[in-house]
Amino acid sequence: MAVTMDAIVSLCKRRGLIFQSSEIYGGLASTWDYGPIGVELKRNVKDAWWRAMVYERDDIEGLDAAILMHPQAWVASGHVANFSDPLVDCKSCKRRFRQDHLPNYIGVRLRSAEMPTDVGLTVTIAADSFDDAMKKIKQGKEWSSKPKGYWTADQLEPEHVVKVCPECGGELTEPRQFNLMFKTHLGPVEDSGSVVYMRPETAQGIFVNFESVMTTMRRKLPFGIAQVGKSFRNEITPGNFIFRTREFEQMELEFFCKPGDKCQPGERDDMQWWEHWKEERTNWYTRYGIRRENLRLREHAPDELAHYAKGCVDVEYNFPIGWQELEGIANRTSYDLTQHMEHSKKDLRYFDQERKEHYVPYVIEPSAGADRGTLAFLCDAYREEEVEGKEPRKVLKFHYSLAPIKCAVFPLLKNRPELVEKARKLAHDLKQSFYTVYDDTAAIGKLYRRQDEIGTPFCVTVDVDTMTDGQVTLRNRDSMSQDRIPLEKVESVVQEQLTAARR
Repeated sequence: MAVTMDAIVSLCKRRGLIFQSSEIYGGLASTWDYGPIGVELKRNVKDAWWRAMVYERDDIEGLDAAILMHPQAWVASGHVANFSDPLVDCKSCKRRFRQDHLPNYIGVRLRSAEMPTDVGLTVTIAADSFDDAMKKIKQGKEWSSKPKGYWTADQLEPEHVVKVCPECGGELTEPRQFNLMFKTHLGPVEDSGSVVYMRPETAQGIFVNFESVMTTMRRKLPFGIAQVGKSFRNEITPGNFIFRTREFEQMELEFFCKPGDKCQPGERDDMQWWEHWKEERTNWYTRYGIRRENLRLREHAPDELAHYAKGCVDVEYNFPIGWQELEGIANRTSYDLTQHMEHSKKDLRYFDQERKEHYVPYVIEPSAGADRGTLAFLCDAYREEEVEGKEPRKVLKFHYSLAPIKCAVFPLLKNRPELVEKARKLAHDLKQSFYTVYDDTAAIGKLYRRQDEIGTPFCVTVDVDTMTDGQVTLRNRDSMSQDRIPLEKVESVVQEQLTAARR
C-alpha cells in the first residue's frame, strides 16, 4: 500500500497529532502545532534519540545551549557571510523561488500557415534547451505550456535557454542573495548594535561550550556532546507538511576525536569514527521501527561538500514525496573549533597527555531533524489493513517506545457505575508507570479503532465478568488478540512488553 501525504495530514488533524498553526486566523504558512497525541510522539522520538546517544553510551555528555548567541559566533561559523540562497522573483505573479530549484522552461513562438505573418502563439515548454523543446513539439508528446513566453520568431536560436516562472510563465528578476537567518534585537533599543540572530542550527552552541564541557566533566578524546533544541531558518520554499519548516527541532551530536596523524596504534581515527556513526545512526532508525528498505545512505559528491568537510553522507527515507534527507553525518574536520578560536581569541585546543602536545580535535557530526524523524516514523507506521467481516482499519504500528499512549482502559458499559469506577481506578493506577488514558465515549469496537489509529499498543476492557472473576481483557494492537488476565497483573504484563521492546 502506497502511503500518501494527504492521508498522513488528514490522520494528524483528525486524531490530534498535528494542527495548522493559528488556524482560526487563516493559518501561518508552514507553521504547525503538535496536538495532544503529536506532542507525545515527538517527545518519544527525542527521548529515544537521547537514550541511544547519552544514556546507553559512556562517551557522550548532554547540553542545552541558549537559542540566542553572541552575534560574533555566527560571523565565526560563516553564517553571516555565507548562509544565503540565490533568489528570483516573478514579475507577474510575484512568487519567489530559489534559483537553483527552478526547472528550465523554453519560450517558443508557434504559428500555422493559416495565421497572418504577424500573428502567433507564444508558449513556454518545460525543457533544458531549445532543441529539446522543439523535439517535444515535433514528436507530439505531452508538454505543459505556460501562458506567456519571451521569444519572437526571429529569436529562436538553440542557445536561447531561459528560466521562467514555473507557475505562470512570467519573467523572472535577476538572482540576488538572501540570508536565511532570522534577525531580532536584544534589549530596549533597536539599532545595529542590538542585532542578534535566532540560531539556524544547534551545533554552534556545542562548539562554543566544548572547552567547558571537556573540563568540567574531565573528558578525554574521543567524546561527544549531544543536544536537542529549536532552530530557525527563513526558508524560501518550505512545505510538504512538517518536512521543511522555518521553525524546527534538531537532534545533533558533535563527536570530538583525534585526526589520523594524532592517533596511537589501535585508536580510531576521524574517518573510522565517521564510518562508525554512519552505521550507528542507520541502525537507530531500524531499531525503532523504520523498515530497512525505506532507508538508504547517499554520499555527497565532491562538488557538494562544504569546503571544510572531509566527507558527508545523508541518511535518506522514502517519504510519500520521494527520497529525502532525514539526517546528515559529516566529518567537519577541525574547522568549527578553529574558527571560534580565531574570532574569540580563546584557546580551544585539546592537550594530549600521551603526545605532550596541543591540537584542535576533528569533529564528526550526526545531525537529525526531530520533525522529519517524527514524520518518517509516522509514514512508516501507517497501515490500512483488511479485517475479516469488518471495514478496513487504519492503524499506526509504532514501536512501543514511540507510541504516544501506551495503554487505554475502557468500561464495556458506561451506564454501569461499578464498571466505570473500576476502569477509572485502573487507568489512574497505570498512569504511575506509563501514559494511560480512560475512554467511554463510544462503543467498544469504535474505541479499539480510535486507539489503533493513534498507535496505542494495548487496550484493557473492564466488563461485567470482571466484577466476579477479577479479570480484564487485554487487547494487542498489532495482532488484535484478546487475552483474559487478572486485573492486578495488567501493569506488570504491559510494562514487561514495553521494556522488552525498548531493548
